[in-house]
Amino acid sequence: MRYLVRLIVMLVVLAAIAVVAYAYFGDMSADQQRHETPVTLDVN
Repeated sequence: MRYLVRLIVMLVVLAAIAVVAYAYFGDMSADQQRHETPVTLDVN
């Protein structure tokens, strides 16, 4: 029973470390770039 509690505590600690690591390194999105497209409007 003691080993089971130790295992659960270790898994909780590892999960907490994984959440913190994802918070720091999880946002690896590309840099935003500006795109301009000319539009011709028909005005009557």
